[in-house]
Amino acid sequence: MKVEYVSPFANAAIAVSESLLKTVPERGDLAVRPKLFTSQQVSIVCGVTGSIEGHVIYGMSMATADKIASIMIGQSVVTFDQIAASALAELANLISRNAVSRLAEQGFKCEITPPTILRGSNVQVSLLEIPALVIPLNSEAFGMIEIGMSLQDRQLAA
Repeated sequence: MKVEYVSPFANAAIAVSESLLKTVPERGDLAVRPKLFTSQQVSIVCGVTGSIEGHVIYGMSMATADKIASIMIGQSVVTFDQIAASALAELANLISRNAVSRLAEQGFKCEITPPTILRGSNVQVSLLEIPALVIPLNSEAFGMIEIGMSLQDRQLAA
């Protein structure tokens, strides 16, 4: 996992949060994990294919998920339902597409797979046996989103 893959996703998340959620989250410290997993209650997984392949997980607490969904749909989310899940999937899709555009500017040609919503703590995605890099984004408006990335050059995967 190369560190240069982190900035496009972190910067995309900040840009999308600013435009869609009307807040600029603060970037926390980068951490390394042996595998891609999340201890968050709600996670959205996007696959990356092309010259870079792997997965990105956007993880958050249920309270953060409810706050973000409420902002996106314009009404209070009391119960995390299909509408709230759809809003979060769209957020992950927007961030991932923005990040892939940023990667394209660096010469990487990639696509993303449709987002998948996972609920439950301590979810492990062990499709690739490569370390993961994790960066938290914190906002007073909605809480913390943890972005976990396990990405590698396609040539290394072959």
